[in-house]
Amino acid sequence: MEANSLALETPAVFEPLLRPTRYKGVWGGRGSGKSHFFAELLVEQALMRPGFRAVCIREIQKSLAMSVKQLVEDKINGMGLDDSFEVLDKEIRTPGDGIIIFQGMQNHTADSIKSLEGFDVAWVEEAQSLSAFSMKLLRPTIRKPGSEIWFSWNPSKETDPVDAFLRTPEADADPEIVVINANWSDNPWFPAVLNDERERDLRNRPDEYDHIWEGGYQQTTEALIFRNRVEYGCRFETPDDARLYFGVDWGFAKDPTAIVRCFIQDDVLHIDHAEGGIGIEMDALPALFDRVPGSREWPIMADCARPETISYLANKYRFRIGPAKKWKGSVEDGIERLKAFRGIRIHERAEKAAREFRTYSYKVDRQTEHVLPKIEDANNHWIDALRYALDGLIQNRRTMPDFSAFAGPPTIRRSFV
Repeated sequence: MEANSLALETPAVFEPLLRPTRYKGVWGGRGSGKSHFFAELLVEQALMRPGFRAVCIREIQKSLAMSVKQLVEDKINGMGLDDSFEVLDKEIRTPGDGIIIFQGMQNHTADSIKSLEGFDVAWVEEAQSLSAFSMKLLRPTIRKPGSEIWFSWNPSKETDPVDAFLRTPEADADPEIVVINANWSDNPWFPAVLNDERERDLRNRPDEYDHIWEGGYQQTTEALIFRNRVEYGCRFETPDDARLYFGVDWGFAKDPTAIVRCFIQDDVLHIDHAEGGIGIEMDALPALFDRVPGSREWPIMADCARPETISYLANKYRFRIGPAKKWKGSVEDGIERLKAFRGIRIHERAEKAAREFRTYSYKVDRQTEHVLPKIEDANNHWIDALRYALDGLIQNRRTMPDFSAFAGPPTIRRSFV
């Protein structure tokens, strides 16, 4: 087959990884196609570059059955390239006397790792398991001019070496590092049977769903704030006579601007819209609000920290928007009010809010893994917007009268004959 006759259809999410860069990374959940992408890219590179040498790495590889060798073989076969590659028991020979090998990093020492110095690509699969020692060995070893190191992984903890190296502001600013997030929703060939499994986990294992399917970090279940009485992926109609509540949390550079709509029915909170995103300019806010039906007619309660934005939307665009109240402990009081509902139902189109409900948590001591009585300031933008929406329904428990020293109802003394 002529090298220029090969045509591959690739999910658009992977396009940034097609240009040469020193480090390439894809993190995300199950069914994203990240391993399939790198396997195809490996075969493509081997075909286009005679003498190409690559190593596919896992932290622990007790047998080739644990490696991606079978996946690479399947790609060679599926691309009709069997005549260009020689598949052997332990390796794959590529055009021009090149080679693809499969190894475990734990089998390497400082001396043995030198055998990889002349390789063009090292692909680290299941990179969340790569140890700091292995990372330290691997990076300076792959040193051939133009060589690349690829990482694919489903994140476990933000302290894992691969996350500490590739998911930082410094990595984002480095032109030689390209890292993307890919999930099932980015895969145009996501199979129906796998989608059934995803929906089953969404219903029955919401505390694990984001780690399995959306690339979220593993959560300590006991630390999750909303563990019960929340239904995800719901389909319900909003009653015509519903009293609608709207709330907004402001963001810009790093945090998203979030707008949410909800209503209460039979003491069950229904969240039927959640929109927003990062980097939304002030002039674009009206268009964002218009994506939530009724936002121009109903009152909107917003984070009081941005009075100039509230004034701008109220005066220029005539939104009925005002500041929500805040007080010391208002976050905790708002959470308690949300927990007090008989249940919370989140519509399938309000996935931005649903993801926060599945991951909003108390802080965990990293050394002892004890759950602390402090709320993690993360995964909370649509939840904050929800608290603002319910402004007036949330009591400030800290300003209520203290009855703890009160002896009981008053009495009077009277005498009689």
